[in-house]
Amino acid sequence: MAIAITRFFYCTLVVFFIFLTTACNKENHPTPAWEWPDPPPPPDTDTDDGSKPRFIWIDASANFPDFANSRDNIRRDLTLAANAGFTHIVVDVRPPSGDALFATARLEQARWLGAWVGGVYTKITRTAGWDYLQAFIDIGHELNLKVYAGFNTFVGGNYTALGGNGLLYRDPAKKAWATSLLTAAGVVNMMDNPTTTDAKFLNPANDEVQEFIVRLLEDLAAYPDLDGIILDRARYHELDADFSAESRAKFEAYLGSRVERFPDDVMRYDVKTGQLPAVLPVHFKAWLEFRAKVIYDFMDKARTRVKAKNPNLTFGAYVGGWYSDYYGMGVNWASPAYNPAANYPAWAGANYKNYGFAALMDVVLIGAYAAPTSVYGSSEWTVQGFCARAKTLVAGDALVVGGPDVGNYGWDGDTPAILRSVTQSVDAAINACDGYFLFDMIHLKLKPQKWQAVKTGIDNYLVNG
Repeated sequence: MAIAITRFFYCTLVVFFIFLTTACNKENHPTPAWEWPDPPPPPDTDTDDGSKPRFIWIDASANFPDFANSRDNIRRDLTLAANAGFTHIVVDVRPPSGDALFATARLEQARWLGAWVGGVYTKITRTAGWDYLQAFIDIGHELNLKVYAGFNTFVGGNYTALGGNGLLYRDPAKKAWATSLLTAAGVVNMMDNPTTTDAKFLNPANDEVQEFIVRLLEDLAAYPDLDGIILDRARYHELDADFSAESRAKFEAYLGSRVERFPDDVMRYDVKTGQLPAVLPVHFKAWLEFRAKVIYDFMDKARTRVKAKNPNLTFGAYVGGWYSDYYGMGVNWASPAYNPAANYPAWAGANYKNYGFAALMDVVLIGAYAAPTSVYGSSEWTVQGFCARAKTLVAGDALVVGGPDVGNYGWDGDTPAILRSVTQSVDAAINACDGYFLFDMIHLKLKPQKWQAVKTGIDNYLVNG
């Protein structure tokens, strides 16, 4: 930002930034330079009947002060969502702590989560005995909203300023489930640094972990009136994971030979997503394929078991729209018909395309998390470009629904320019793909003018198609 600010305002901005990043459960992503956009392009001449879905995400932690113990607050805010023109909600029922906000005997209920209240990061305790997810289903359906459960997948705990929370903190025997990271000091189990602020990831390649997660999903699928499940964080921690003995053995089986120097021949600590050196470890591309296969096989298993329990459920996943860098997460969310090796030869081998999981999804939610200055455009780091590119990559295998994180939309998120960008984001996303997705409800509640801004965008879509 090219203006001088006082130390006081600088501190204010920093605190607000910390609030935004802590309140939300999506992975961090770079933000392009701030330049206000050109006027929007002429309206698309192709119209539809106004039936494209409009999703709003409801993060568990950020919204816990309002929803943990109050059905009335749930009704109040779902009514706002319905009146704004949203058709679908995704209510987070397994936050980064990995505990449950739905009925299951396999996992403890989430009794407290951290959230910002009055500028203070606070422990919010849930004392209510009623079923959290069922309350959203009942109230949402009364308001003609489709209700999906958002599910943090490969997480087992979370550490914040309030301390550690979740399965990995309660049960030391589960340490073997935690992912093993490649660090400057070598391979380290993530729980060997338990006070590092982070979601504590599980190892996706661990068979016990996969079975545990799939059984939790079966419990979710047992809700007869639930409309869908969206998997979040169904991925690796980053390129630094997973380097356990189990992952090594499975990779060697995939490769068909022993790796003499592990992890050196598959990965080095200095190799970072988006900054790949000219010379990479000999098995680096095969390692990326293997990780994508682990996630693909899990998605296949999870879909099969969920559909066996409830064939009417919509099954989907949230992913970041930045496909060119998403290999770092171990995820190929494209169609297997798309061959990334043709466009990204630096990291994609010939077999990477085989593990595109789009065909296993009914819907893919795309985080089109560009800045408010980059609503329209064709590049990856614009809302419109993210959505259009995702539509191409998924190639008709699943419904593609994309949109912004409106918490990104400026420090002073209710200026006329910011509000105009929120309105434009509906047009940019919904006409580039199969629907609109907004993250997160908390950001509308923090800046209530954004409710009207997004409603205006949805109203424009409903009128003009």
